[in-house]
Amino acid sequence: MLQPLVRRTWAPKGQTPIHYSWDRHDRLSVISALAYNVPRELWQLFFEMKIHNFCAEDVVDFLKPVAQAYSGKIIVVLDRWSAHRKAIRLLAEQLPGKFEAEWLPAYAPDLNPVELVWSKTKYGDMANFIPENLAELQETVNKNLSSYATKQSLLKGFFRHTNLEPFVSHGKDQ
Repeated sequence: MLQPLVRRTWAPKGQTPIHYSWDRHDRLSVISALAYNVPRELWQLFFEMKIHNFCAEDVVDFLKPVAQAYSGKIIVVLDRWSAHRKAIRLLAEQLPGKFEAEWLPAYAPDLNPVELVWSKTKYGDMANFIPENLAELQETVNKNLSSYATKQSLLKGFFRHTNLEPFVSHGKDQ
């Protein structure tokens, strides 16, 4: 959102930092996928932004290029958001046999590595950031997420933190 996420900050002793912002509720919706290619031992971060909320059809449109980037079956681990459930049904119709869904338990964001991507972005890199408009917000989000794409240890760390690593099957393209 265009409102800043205020976090702790440093300032000279006795000088309280002040953030000037206005009460705007424009928002940017972002979807992402953290992917691992087993044979190449390569982590990838896919993401897309929209100025409206994502729906199931948007999720399908987002996952189709992911499908093109990987040969073979793709295992997608999703939370139980209704748009995700509908998107998987649509993908099964449009790309039969390409995607296999594994569902995270309800209310388990600690098992979702993408939540760590958002945590780093929102509470770390963009804390106290006050964009002037949606274009500046979009540019900054894009810059931050794009910078993660080249950091294999960071992407692997997002996944390792969830303790799901033993469940990555080796020898298949995922």
